[in-house]
Amino acid sequence: MLRNGRLNQMAYSLFLFMRDIVAGGINEQLATVPSPAHSTLDRQEALIGPLRNVYGVSDKVLTMALSGILIAGSKHYPAWLEVGVGMVAVDTLVHNYLHRTGILDRFDATHPYGPQCYQAGYCADILQVVSRHIDARQFDPNFPAVFPRFVQHAVWRYCSQNGRGVCNGNRIDDRHSCDNIYCQLYSICDKISLKNWPI
Repeated sequence: MLRNGRLNQMAYSLFLFMRDIVAGGINEQLATVPSPAHSTLDRQEALIGPLRNVYGVSDKVLTMALSGILIAGSKHYPAWLEVGVGMVAVDTLVHNYLHRTGILDRFDATHPYGPQCYQAGYCADILQVVSRHIDARQFDPNFPAVFPRFVQHAVWRYCSQNGRGVCNGNRIDDRHSCDNIYCQLYSICDKISLKNWPI
């Protein structure tokens, strides 16, 4: 299990991170960029940024884990909710959906899947923008009105085999445009092929 040393590196880097950087916990990290002087994205970065130094973890894993912790813990720490609901995790399903539908093109943000998805103006930012136009309270009155994590998860479920399984590489030949006329979004989708795209 430890043959190649990666798990050792991850364990040591996590220990050092916890000892040297976040000994005071989440509240102390968030206090470095208090609201309203800083945006929600600044406060997310205060948590995720230092964690990138932990060997072998990606923004996707960090946002998924931290979002769940922050939302669940917001009953005791209300300031956590705004940060947690704003964290989005971009995987290949979500990225490819944004590409196939033409959303990336419309935002002049066409790019291959990878770290660029989390840079300003790309996938994660686009999901933030879209979520501001969807009142999540129509799905559950207990939700906040702007809920990027919910919107991102809805996109993921629409594509995932474990969800609706509509928009993914198993259903759509990536060499061609989608021809699923039964898709609810067919009339407004740009149906862009993923051919020759590094996904």
